[in-house]
Amino acid sequence: MSDNQIIMGIETSCDETAVSIVQNGREILSNVVASQIESHKRFGGVVPEIASRHHVEAITLVIEEALKQADKSFEDIDGIAVTEGPGLVGALLIGVNAAKAVAFAHDIPLLGVHHIAGHIYANQLVEELEFPLLALVVSGGHTELVYMEEHASFKVIGETRDDAAGEAYDKVARTLNLPYPGGPHIDRLAHEGTATIDLPRAWLEEDSYDFSFSGLKSAVINTLHNAEQRGETIDPKNLAASFQESVIDVLVTKTVKAAKEYKVEQVLLAGGVAANKGLRAALEHAFSDMPEVKLIIPPLSLCTDNAAMIAAVGSVLYEKGKRSSYALNANPGLDIER
Repeated sequence: MSDNQIIMGIETSCDETAVSIVQNGREILSNVVASQIESHKRFGGVVPEIASRHHVEAITLVIEEALKQADKSFEDIDGIAVTEGPGLVGALLIGVNAAKAVAFAHDIPLLGVHHIAGHIYANQLVEELEFPLLALVVSGGHTELVYMEEHASFKVIGETRDDAAGEAYDKVARTLNLPYPGGPHIDRLAHEGTATIDLPRAWLEEDSYDFSFSGLKSAVINTLHNAEQRGETIDPKNLAASFQESVIDVLVTKTVKAAKEYKVEQVLLAGGVAANKGLRAALEHAFSDMPEVKLIIPPLSLCTDNAAMIAAVGSVLYEKGKRSSYALNANPGLDIER
């Protein structure tokens, strides 16, 4: 890594307007996040048009605040890293165009970053990555197992075939009339209840590392509806505990199996659902019996969308000499393997 290499990261893939300044790929000088949760809460989910408007209003102020907190100017910045996808196309466009404007105005290299790569590299802000490694990515839109042999090399060995884990959490939360975002509320309830309800686990084919949570989500909804028709009451705490146990069982079991098969040095937890206390505890317990594999779990502040993780990827791309042109565009279907 170059001495005192400074990268600005910009992240606007969903409902967080975030800008960060990161030095040498690991040292966070500033990490500013303008959250929109309160605006979307009453709709029970993110409204793309509202998200885009908020990004337009906030992006310049957040960039200025990130520079101020880091005590840096544009002249100090070596590269501008920005999330180009995946995400909401309107939201992505705000960040991409802001990054292009800054890069052009100040003649700074532009670095397009994959959002999920960012979540994986949030772990580099905690500890140096050692290869080969395996990343369990669990977020609202993604559930994947990603194998890496070297920096910026991603091979998806397992992914969700329907609902992502975070999506299933939010849908179950809505069924239980819990506020948005539902994940933290399900996690809290689960710790207060007991897993007394038998819910399915989708293991799929024996050699598959893919995931499926749609059937589990439907089973929870059917369990509630059937109880209502019989005039019975189901304790939401026990239902949350049962649902969470089913999700975590599949995630952890497949991660452990893949870590053994691919003989990895590290296992990284990444994505918004990485903040889930139940999942964190279950992974720590599972890998306590595997001292040959180092488990890395980022702090809660780096699990949800932020720009420090985007800058961390940008730092690697900058070192590898990879640059994006001013033709860079929002790409909501961006493939991490390409």
